[in-house]
Amino acid sequence: MVVRGIRGATTVRNDEEGEILQATSDMLLQIIEDNQVVPEDICSVFVTTTGDLKATFPARAIRQMPGWELVPLMCSLEIPVQPSLPKCIRLMVHVNTEKSQRDLRHVYLNEARILRPDLVD
Repeated sequence: MVVRGIRGATTVRNDEEGEILQATSDMLLQIIEDNQVVPEDICSVFVTTTGDLKATFPARAIRQMPGWELVPLMCSLEIPVQPSLPKCIRLMVHVNTEKSQRDLRHVYLNEARILRPDLVD
């Protein structure tokens, strides 16, 4: 078993608490489903946002999910390189797995699909 990273990114339309929490939840749930992982498999989750999202910590959405109470979470600001995708939330989920890198499914939702078109179905 090794530790691997699973990437995810999504965007919101507005800097609103409910929208940020919902988008973060939706993204993580898709990562979980696509990669068949459970909280016990997760080493940690690193969360970043662009500087235009200030209404809430996206990690709150993860902390509220059943079974995720003990998973280490960290939030940070994305580097403000211009032009960059606005109102973007990114996840790096570190998971214990026996899957190869090739077998992992990264999740890009909403406008974040443009970040990695090579990984979007």
